[in-house]
Amino acid sequence: MHITEKDFGQDYHLITLRNEDGFQMAVTDLGARIVSLGKGKELILGFDSAQEYLEKDSFIGATIGRTAGRIEKGQFSLDGKDYQVSTNPTTGHSLHGGKPGFEEKKWAYTIEKDESEVSVIFTMLSPDGEHGFPGNLEVEVRHTLTNDNIWRVTTTGISDQTTLFNPTNHVYFNLTGDVTHAMDEHKLWLNSDSFAYLRPDTIPTGEKMDTKDTAFDFQTEKALAEVFASAFEQKNLCNALDHPFFLKESNLDIPAAKLTSPDGKIELSVSTDSSSVVIFTANFGDEGPEIRGKKLANHGGITFETQIAPGAEQYAAFGSIVLPANEPFKTITEYKIILKEAD
Repeated sequence: MHITEKDFGQDYHLITLRNEDGFQMAVTDLGARIVSLGKGKELILGFDSAQEYLEKDSFIGATIGRTAGRIEKGQFSLDGKDYQVSTNPTTGHSLHGGKPGFEEKKWAYTIEKDESEVSVIFTMLSPDGEHGFPGNLEVEVRHTLTNDNIWRVTTTGISDQTTLFNPTNHVYFNLTGDVTHAMDEHKLWLNSDSFAYLRPDTIPTGEKMDTKDTAFDFQTEKALAEVFASAFEQKNLCNALDHPFFLKESNLDIPAAKLTSPDGKIELSVSTDSSSVVIFTANFGDEGPEIRGKKLANHGGITFETQIAPGAEQYAAFGSIVLPANEPFKTITEYKIILKEAD
Protein backbone atom coordinates (compact mmCIF):
# COMPACT_ATOMS: atom_id res chain seq x y z
CA MET A 1 0.00 0.00 0.00
CA HIS A 2 1.31 3.42 -0.98
CA ILE A 3 0.30 6.88 0.29
CA THR A 4 1.09 10.35 -1.03
CA GLU A 5 -0.10 13.73 0.22
CA LYS A 6 -0.03 17.06 -1.57
CA ASP A 7 -1.57 20.51 -1.56
CA PHE A 8 -5.08 20.73 -3.03
CA GLY A 9 -5.35 24.51 -2.88
CA GLN A 10 -6.85 26.90 -0.34
CA ASP A 11 -5.19 25.07 2.57
CA TYR A 12 -6.80 21.72 1.74
CA HIS A 13 -4.98 18.45 1.14
CA LEU A 14 -5.21 15.62 -1.39
CA ILE A 15 -4.34 12.15 -0.11
CA THR A 16 -3.77 9.48 -2.76
CA LEU A 17 -3.84 5.79 -1.87
CA ARG A 18 -2.56 3.05 -4.20
CA ASN A 19 -2.83 -0.69 -3.64
CA GLU A 20 -0.43 -3.40 -4.75
CA ASP A 21 -2.29 -3.81 -8.06
CA GLY A 22 -1.83 -0.14 -8.95
CA PHE A 23 -5.48 0.72 -8.32
CA GLN A 24 -5.75 4.24 -6.87
CA MET A 25 -8.14 6.33 -4.78
CA ALA A 26 -7.73 9.99 -3.86
CA VAL A 27 -9.59 11.80 -1.09
CA THR A 28 -9.49 15.29 0.38
CA ASP A 29 -10.18 16.98 3.71
CA LEU A 30 -12.55 19.36 1.89
CA GLY A 31 -15.86 17.67 2.65
CA ALA A 32 -14.26 14.30 3.50
CA ARG A 33 -14.78 13.52 -0.17
CA ILE A 34 -13.53 11.10 -2.77
CA VAL A 35 -11.80 12.85 -5.68
CA SER A 36 -10.53 10.04 -7.88
CA LEU A 37 -10.89 6.27 -8.29
CA GLY A 38 -9.50 3.85 -10.85
CA LYS A 39 -6.54 2.29 -12.61
CA GLY A 40 -5.60 3.79 -15.96
CA LYS A 41 -9.13 5.16 -16.31
CA GLU A 42 -11.00 7.64 -14.12
CA LEU A 43 -14.22 6.00 -12.89
CA ILE A 44 -15.80 8.87 -10.94
CA LEU A 45 -16.59 12.53 -11.43
CA GLY A 46 -14.32 15.01 -9.72
CA PHE A 47 -12.25 18.17 -10.01
CA ASP A 48 -8.54 18.91 -9.82
CA SER A 49 -8.62 21.52 -7.03
CA ALA A 50 -10.54 22.54 -3.94
CA GLN A 51 -11.44 25.81 -5.62
CA GLU A 52 -13.26 24.01 -8.44
CA TYR A 53 -15.40 22.06 -5.96
CA LEU A 54 -16.33 25.26 -4.13
CA GLU A 55 -17.08 27.17 -7.33
CA LYS A 56 -18.70 24.49 -9.50
CA ASP A 57 -20.40 21.80 -7.39
CA SER A 58 -19.44 21.13 -3.79
CA PHE A 59 -21.66 18.03 -3.50
CA ILE A 60 -19.73 15.89 -6.00
CA GLY A 61 -17.99 13.05 -4.14
CA ALA A 62 -18.60 14.64 -0.75
CA THR A 63 -19.81 13.41 2.60
CA ILE A 64 -23.37 14.69 2.96
CA GLY A 65 -25.06 15.57 6.25
CA ARG A 66 -26.54 15.97 8.66
CA THR A 67 -29.41 14.64 6.57
CA ALA A 68 -29.05 13.48 2.98
CA GLY A 69 -31.90 14.39 0.66
CA ARG A 70 -34.82 16.70 1.26
CA ILE A 71 -36.86 17.51 4.36
CA GLU A 72 -40.22 19.06 3.47
CA LYS A 73 -40.21 22.76 4.41
CA GLY A 74 -37.23 21.99 6.67
CA GLN A 75 -39.60 21.03 9.46
CA PHE A 76 -39.70 18.06 11.83
CA SER A 77 -40.50 17.20 15.45
CA LEU A 78 -38.39 15.41 18.06
CA ASP A 79 -39.57 14.49 21.56
CA GLY A 80 -42.56 16.81 21.20
CA LYS A 81 -40.48 19.80 20.10
CA ASP A 82 -40.79 21.35 16.64
CA TYR A 83 -37.68 22.27 14.66
CA GLN A 84 -37.11 24.51 11.66
CA VAL A 85 -33.87 23.93 9.77
CA SER A 86 -32.30 25.77 6.86
CA THR A 87 -34.11 25.59 3.55
CA ASN A 88 -33.19 26.15 -0.06
CA PRO A 89 -34.49 29.61 -1.06
CA THR A 90 -35.70 28.30 -4.42
CA THR A 91 -37.58 25.19 -3.29
CA GLY A 92 -38.44 26.05 0.31
CA HIS A 93 -37.23 22.60 1.41
CA SER A 94 -34.12 21.51 3.28
CA LEU A 95 -31.52 19.85 1.04
CA HIS A 96 -28.61 17.73 2.32
CA GLY A 97 -28.79 19.27 5.79
CA GLY A 98 -28.38 22.91 4.74
CA LYS A 99 -25.69 24.74 2.83
CA PRO A 100 -22.87 25.09 3.51
CA GLY A 101 -22.93 21.66 5.08
CA PHE A 102 -20.55 18.77 5.64
CA GLU A 103 -19.45 19.06 2.00
CA GLU A 104 -17.74 22.43 2.57
CA LYS A 105 -16.16 21.81 5.96
CA LYS A 106 -12.47 21.23 6.52
CA TRP A 107 -12.15 17.86 8.25
CA ALA A 108 -9.23 16.76 10.42
CA TYR A 109 -7.63 13.51 9.23
CA THR A 110 -5.30 10.69 10.13
CA ILE A 111 -4.02 7.71 8.12
CA GLU A 112 -3.94 4.03 9.02
CA LYS A 113 -2.24 1.34 6.96
CA ASP A 114 -1.56 -2.38 6.98
CA GLU A 115 -0.65 -4.98 4.34
CA SER A 116 -4.20 -5.46 3.04
CA GLU A 117 -5.73 -1.97 3.21
CA VAL A 118 -5.15 1.70 3.90
CA SER A 119 -7.60 4.19 5.40
CA VAL A 120 -7.95 7.94 5.72
CA ILE A 121 -10.03 8.79 8.79
CA PHE A 122 -11.77 12.16 8.71
CA THR A 123 -13.34 13.73 11.81
CA MET A 124 -15.47 16.80 12.39
CA LEU A 125 -17.82 18.37 14.97
CA SER A 126 -21.17 19.76 13.83
CA PRO A 127 -22.11 22.15 16.66
CA ASP A 128 -25.46 22.29 18.41
CA GLY A 129 -27.88 24.45 16.41
CA GLU A 130 -25.98 24.27 13.11
CA HIS A 131 -28.61 24.90 10.43
CA GLY A 132 -31.19 24.48 13.20
CA PHE A 133 -30.39 20.85 14.12
CA PRO A 134 -30.06 20.02 17.82
CA GLY A 135 -27.01 18.47 19.46
CA ASN A 136 -23.25 18.61 19.21
CA LEU A 137 -22.68 15.86 16.66
CA GLU A 138 -19.25 14.22 16.36
CA VAL A 139 -18.77 12.55 12.98
CA GLU A 140 -16.09 10.21 11.65
CA VAL A 141 -15.83 9.12 8.02
CA ARG A 142 -13.31 6.42 7.17
CA HIS A 143 -12.37 5.97 3.49
CA THR A 144 -10.60 2.63 3.00
CA LEU A 145 -8.94 1.15 -0.10
CA THR A 146 -8.23 -2.59 -0.06
CA ASN A 147 -6.01 -4.80 -2.20
CA ASP A 148 -9.24 -6.26 -3.62
CA ASN A 149 -10.14 -2.90 -5.25
CA ILE A 150 -12.83 -2.19 -2.67
CA TRP A 151 -13.53 1.36 -1.57
CA ARG A 152 -15.21 1.13 1.84
CA VAL A 153 -16.94 4.08 3.49
CA THR A 154 -17.55 3.72 7.24
CA THR A 155 -19.45 6.56 8.87
CA THR A 156 -19.98 6.89 12.61
CA GLY A 157 -21.56 9.58 14.74
CA ILE A 158 -22.66 10.46 18.25
CA SER A 159 -24.65 13.43 19.54
CA ASP A 160 -25.16 14.84 23.04
CA GLN A 161 -28.82 15.50 22.20
CA THR A 162 -31.40 13.53 20.27
CA THR A 163 -31.18 14.68 16.67
CA LEU A 164 -31.59 13.59 13.06
CA PHE A 165 -28.68 11.92 11.28
CA ASN A 166 -28.80 10.37 7.81
CA PRO A 167 -25.41 10.73 6.09
CA THR A 168 -24.29 9.51 2.69
CA ASN A 169 -21.55 9.97 0.10
CA HIS A 170 -22.46 11.83 -3.08
CA VAL A 171 -20.13 10.03 -5.51
CA TYR A 172 -20.93 9.93 -9.24
CA PHE A 173 -19.71 7.06 -11.40
CA ASN A 174 -19.09 6.96 -15.15
CA LEU A 175 -17.30 3.73 -16.05
CA THR A 176 -16.35 4.89 -19.56
CA GLY A 177 -13.81 7.30 -18.10
CA ASP A 178 -15.23 10.07 -20.31
CA VAL A 179 -17.77 12.49 -18.83
CA THR A 180 -18.85 13.61 -22.29
CA HIS A 181 -20.44 10.15 -22.67
CA ALA A 182 -23.90 9.87 -21.13
CA MET A 183 -24.79 6.81 -19.06
CA ASP A 184 -27.19 5.44 -21.70
CA GLU A 185 -25.31 2.21 -22.45
CA HIS A 186 -24.32 1.43 -18.88
CA LYS A 187 -26.32 -1.50 -17.53
CA LEU A 188 -27.88 -1.31 -14.06
CA TRP A 189 -29.17 -3.98 -11.69
CA LEU A 190 -30.77 -3.22 -8.33
CA ASN A 191 -31.75 -5.49 -5.45
CA SER A 192 -34.99 -3.54 -5.12
CA ASP A 193 -38.63 -4.00 -6.03
CA SER A 194 -39.99 -0.64 -4.79
CA PHE A 195 -39.14 3.05 -4.78
CA ALA A 196 -40.36 6.22 -3.11
CA TYR A 197 -43.05 7.88 -5.22
CA LEU A 198 -42.33 11.60 -5.57
CA ARG A 199 -44.48 14.70 -5.85
CA PRO A 200 -43.73 17.23 -8.61
CA ASP A 201 -41.45 19.10 -6.17
CA THR A 202 -39.54 15.80 -5.62
CA ILE A 203 -40.74 15.39 -2.02
CA PRO A 204 -41.78 11.77 -1.26
CA THR A 205 -45.51 11.21 -0.79
CA GLY A 206 -44.91 8.35 1.65
CA GLU A 207 -45.97 5.72 -0.89
CA LYS A 208 -43.67 2.83 -1.69
CA MET A 209 -44.39 2.10 -5.35
CA ASP A 210 -43.84 -1.36 -6.80
CA THR A 211 -41.34 -1.30 -9.66
CA LYS A 212 -43.12 -4.12 -11.51
CA ASP A 213 -44.18 -3.11 -15.03
CA THR A 214 -42.47 0.29 -14.68
CA ALA A 215 -39.32 1.76 -16.21
CA PHE A 216 -37.79 1.65 -12.73
CA ASP A 217 -37.65 -2.13 -12.52
CA PHE A 218 -33.95 -3.07 -12.44
CA GLN A 219 -34.34 -6.55 -10.96
CA THR A 220 -33.21 -7.73 -14.38
CA GLU A 221 -30.15 -5.84 -15.60
CA LYS A 222 -30.89 -3.34 -18.35
CA ALA A 223 -29.36 -0.36 -20.12
CA LEU A 224 -30.17 3.04 -18.68
CA ALA A 225 -31.16 4.17 -22.18
CA GLU A 226 -34.41 2.23 -21.68
CA VAL A 227 -35.24 4.46 -18.73
CA PHE A 228 -34.21 7.70 -20.43
CA ALA A 229 -36.41 6.88 -23.44
CA SER A 230 -39.46 5.83 -21.42
CA ALA A 231 -42.65 7.82 -20.96
CA PHE A 232 -42.98 6.84 -17.28
CA GLU A 233 -44.36 9.86 -15.44
CA GLN A 234 -41.94 9.51 -12.49
CA LYS A 235 -39.05 9.52 -14.96
CA ASN A 236 -40.45 12.63 -16.66
CA LEU A 237 -40.78 14.32 -13.27
CA CYS A 238 -36.99 14.45 -12.84
CA ASN A 239 -35.80 14.04 -16.45
CA ALA A 240 -34.67 10.51 -15.44
CA LEU A 241 -33.78 9.11 -12.02
CA ASP A 242 -33.64 11.06 -8.76
CA HIS A 243 -35.38 8.52 -6.54
CA PRO A 244 -34.87 6.48 -3.37
CA PHE A 245 -35.03 2.72 -4.00
CA PHE A 246 -35.83 0.45 -1.06
CA LEU A 247 -33.46 -2.49 -0.85
CA LYS A 248 -34.83 -6.00 -0.41
CA GLU A 249 -31.81 -6.84 1.74
CA SER A 250 -29.40 -4.59 3.62
CA ASN A 251 -26.34 -6.76 3.97
CA LEU A 252 -22.69 -6.20 3.15
CA ASP A 253 -22.47 -9.77 1.85
CA ILE A 254 -25.21 -9.22 -0.75
CA PRO A 255 -24.96 -6.67 -3.58
CA ALA A 256 -27.45 -3.82 -3.47
CA ALA A 257 -26.58 -2.65 -6.97
CA LYS A 258 -24.40 -3.51 -9.94
CA LEU A 259 -23.33 -1.20 -12.74
CA THR A 260 -21.59 -2.51 -15.87
CA SER A 261 -19.66 -0.40 -18.37
CA PRO A 262 -20.82 -0.30 -22.01
CA ASP A 263 -17.91 -2.48 -23.13
CA GLY A 264 -18.53 -5.00 -20.33
CA LYS A 265 -14.95 -4.68 -19.03
CA ILE A 266 -15.71 -2.91 -15.74
CA GLU A 267 -18.32 -3.79 -13.13
CA LEU A 268 -19.15 -1.82 -10.01
CA SER A 269 -20.76 -3.79 -7.19
CA VAL A 270 -22.30 -1.82 -4.30
CA SER A 271 -23.16 -3.38 -0.95
CA THR A 272 -24.47 -1.62 2.15
CA ASP A 273 -26.13 -2.02 5.51
CA SER A 274 -28.41 0.93 4.68
CA SER A 275 -32.04 0.28 3.81
CA SER A 276 -32.20 2.33 0.61
CA VAL A 277 -30.13 3.89 -2.13
CA VAL A 278 -30.87 7.13 -3.94
CA ILE A 279 -30.13 6.86 -7.64
CA PHE A 280 -29.54 10.18 -9.40
CA THR A 281 -28.49 10.24 -13.05
CA ALA A 282 -26.90 13.72 -13.16
CA ASN A 283 -29.97 15.28 -14.80
CA PHE A 284 -28.27 18.61 -15.44
CA GLY A 285 -29.23 19.14 -19.08
CA ASP A 286 -26.81 21.68 -20.53
CA GLU A 287 -25.98 23.07 -17.07
CA GLY A 288 -23.40 20.46 -16.08
CA PRO A 289 -19.93 21.70 -15.12
CA GLU A 290 -16.66 21.23 -16.95
CA ILE A 291 -14.85 18.33 -15.33
CA ARG A 292 -11.12 17.82 -15.90
CA GLY A 293 -11.28 19.77 -19.14
CA LYS A 294 -14.45 18.16 -20.51
CA LYS A 295 -18.07 19.31 -20.43
CA LEU A 296 -20.27 16.96 -18.41
CA ALA A 297 -22.96 15.43 -20.60
CA ASN A 298 -26.58 15.34 -19.49
CA HIS A 299 -26.87 12.01 -17.63
CA GLY A 300 -23.06 11.92 -17.56
CA GLY A 301 -22.88 10.22 -14.16
CA ILE A 302 -24.87 8.14 -11.71
CA THR A 303 -24.95 8.18 -7.91
CA PHE A 304 -25.44 5.39 -5.40
CA GLU A 305 -26.28 7.40 -2.28
CA THR A 306 -26.80 4.71 0.35
CA GLN A 307 -28.92 5.96 3.25
CA ILE A 308 -32.34 5.74 4.86
CA ALA A 309 -34.88 7.06 2.36
CA PRO A 310 -35.56 10.80 2.52
CA GLY A 311 -38.95 11.40 4.08
CA ALA A 312 -38.23 9.07 7.00
CA GLU A 313 -38.73 11.98 9.41
CA GLN A 314 -42.40 11.88 8.32
CA TYR A 315 -43.03 8.27 7.29
CA ALA A 316 -42.17 5.50 9.74
CA ALA A 317 -42.38 2.90 6.96
CA PHE A 318 -39.24 4.41 5.41
CA GLY A 319 -37.18 3.74 8.57
CA SER A 320 -35.86 6.04 11.27
CA ILE A 321 -33.21 8.76 11.05
CA VAL A 322 -33.56 9.73 14.72
CA LEU A 323 -30.26 9.45 16.56
CA PRO A 324 -30.91 9.28 20.33
CA ALA A 325 -28.65 11.24 22.63
CA ASN A 326 -25.34 9.56 23.42
CA GLU A 327 -26.11 6.49 21.29
CA PRO A 328 -23.47 5.64 18.64
CA PHE A 329 -24.40 5.49 14.95
CA LYS A 330 -22.55 3.44 12.34
CA THR A 331 -23.11 2.60 8.69
CA ILE A 332 -20.90 0.93 6.07
CA THR A 333 -21.02 0.90 2.28
CA GLU A 334 -18.60 -0.91 -0.01
CA TYR A 335 -17.97 -0.11 -3.69
CA LYS A 336 -16.07 -2.92 -5.40
CA ILE A 337 -14.53 -2.43 -8.82
CA ILE A 338 -14.21 -5.61 -10.87
CA LEU A 339 -11.92 -5.35 -13.90
CA LYS A 340 -12.67 -8.07 -16.41
CA GLU A 341 -12.59 -8.96 -20.07
CA ALA A 342 -15.71 -8.42 -22.15
CA ASP A 343 -17.83 -11.50 -22.77
